[in-house]
Amino acid sequence: MVGDVHGYLDELLLALHQQGLVDADGHWSAGRSRVWFLGDFTDRGPDGIGVINLVMQLAAEAAAAGGYCRALMGNHELLFLGAHRYGDEPVQSTAGTASFRAAWLLNGGQQHDLERLEGHHISWLSRLPAMALEDGHLLLHSDTTAYLEFGDSIADVNDAVHKLLADDGADEWWDAFRRFTKRFAFRGAGGPMAAGELLATFGGHRVVHGHSPIPYLTGEAGSESGERPYVPGPYIYADELAVAMDGGVTMEGRLLVARLPVD
Repeated sequence: MVGDVHGYLDELLLALHQQGLVDADGHWSAGRSRVWFLGDFTDRGPDGIGVINLVMQLAAEAAAAGGYCRALMGNHELLFLGAHRYGDEPVQSTAGTASFRAAWLLNGGQQHDLERLEGHHISWLSRLPAMALEDGHLLLHSDTTAYLEFGDSIADVNDAVHKLLADDGADEWWDAFRRFTKRFAFRGAGGPMAAGELLATFGGHRVVHGHSPIPYLTGEAGSESGERPYVPGPYIYADELAVAMDGGVTMEGRLLVARLPVD
């Protein structure tokens, strides 16, 4: 599993190499291994398009070697595609009239990524699934129960998101982005119940997600020490029903690559 990358291509290559998944030149070296990226390839970091190009390359190389490298759609993929498609077109948000481009820039959008976005990137990003089930692990990008609002099976949720991206207008895209930007559903006293509801509906025995940096989940972010947040690895919580994989690379944490199951 690979957590949120957010354009940090060099850190991604180093982490993948340390796990034996790519060679020194950045090519797949993991044979029949299975790798999932949990979404959020772009924004905040320096080379989002470079990250997308690498993941697409590894997907092809892994398939040729008998393994696979797959990816989920994160909320930043929705935001990035929306900024490209709708730009400054007004959308109705709870904070008043906004636009995808304004929200994208506010959330770390990099103009050079948008300028380098090509048709094959758009086609690949638009087809990414919103969720998947792998060896009893329910894979999501966002730690939210909003997935339940799109269907009661993994196939239904993915079909609903793909249909929205193919057919609907800016307000519908914005509503989907807003829902998938929610977070912290599995934190606190009600967290195990929220995670259990998703597992009961979609299957699996443990949720694995990105989206919310581990230092926020543990309460370490925002401390007055001024030190880099300590992220030893994936964070297991919600009565062990949830695993967080966003190591907070954008806040000087870590870009996490970890093998499941974790304990």
